[in-house]
Amino acid sequence: MITLYYWPTANNHKITIFLEEAHLPFRLEPIDIRNGEQFAPQFPEISPNNRVPTIVDDDPLGGGGSLAIFESGAILQYLADKTGLFLPKAPARRFETLQWLYWQVAGLGPMAGQNHHFNEYAEVKVPYAIDRYVKETARLYGVLDRRLGEHSYIADEYSIADMACYPWIALHQR
Repeated sequence: MITLYYWPTANNHKITIFLEEAHLPFRLEPIDIRNGEQFAPQFPEISPNNRVPTIVDDDPLGGGGSLAIFESGAILQYLADKTGLFLPKAPARRFETLQWLYWQVAGLGPMAGQNHHFNEYAEVKVPYAIDRYVKETARLYGVLDRRLGEHSYIADEYSIADMACYPWIALHQR
């Protein structure tokens, strides 16, 4: 069984998409980040960065005891390797998928997240920050739009790259 430590955010939705698409049994363990539950004293044992999503797999790839994995990109790559789904095995196709996954976790997610924070949640509106993150999010959407203008899926077939990007673009109008 996989336990997903979860709160309904874009990064967490990436993992639920994979688990549902792969038909893997899992259990949700809510971690209310609004109330700081990710900072409970025992949580860093499974998530050293005090963030969700984090999974604990009681039947891990390679055997052994339970395995905890944090960071959404690492979780997606692990689940793809465990199941043999949504990440090609051929090196060229595998790395095409992984580079788009890493593009999302290093660029699209952080930039869109800062965009949303400064536009919607910041108590003090900082015009420079708003302008910077809105422009960079728009630039990244342009990269993705060009890619999808030439391909049916981000990495030519439905993959963890699509699962990673979708929650961040589903609310693009925000």
